Amino acid sequence: MKALKKLKNLDIKLLIMDVDGVLTDGKLYYSDSGIETKCFNVKDGYGLQLLLNHKIEIAIISGRKSKATAKRMQSLGIKHVYLGIKDKTKPYNQIKKELRLKNENIAYIGDDLPDISVMRQVGFSIAVADSVPEICALAHYTTTLKGGDGAVREACDLILNSKC
Repeated sequence: MKALKKLKNLDIKLLIMDVDGVLTDGKLYYSDSGIETKCFNVKDGYGLQLLLNHKIEIAIISGRKSKATAKRMQSLGIKHVYLGIKDKTKPYNQIKKELRLKNENIAYIGDDLPDISVMRQVGFSIAVADSVPEICALAHYTTTLKGGDGAVREACDLILNSKC
């Protein structure tokens, strides 16, 4: 597999991802009282835990502020959480500097146009199966699973398999 071969030549130390459409199915759910809820896949969470256990940092950069996302990331022990971000390049550069990483040490998972600026910079870019065409064209790897349906776990497994 071409993507796995590329990954084997990189030393991925950080996985960054979007949330809506990547860790979720991209749908927004609101209760009658206006409370937003989201559905996160347990398998994706376990994949992120596996990466953390292998000393690979995780970061979230999302265009939306969401209490549900903040709570889920806290429960997973993810420290680098940026919500309500319009320009994803700024937190990307901040995380990269803080962790003393180079672009080739970073992978990114996205699904839509706001992800392009970071995907162009990282060593390994991943699109979820139901991404917009521009993201799929830019990605080094496109998952077989859709966002919120195990795509993140698939990406985590690919990264871990590249370390073997």
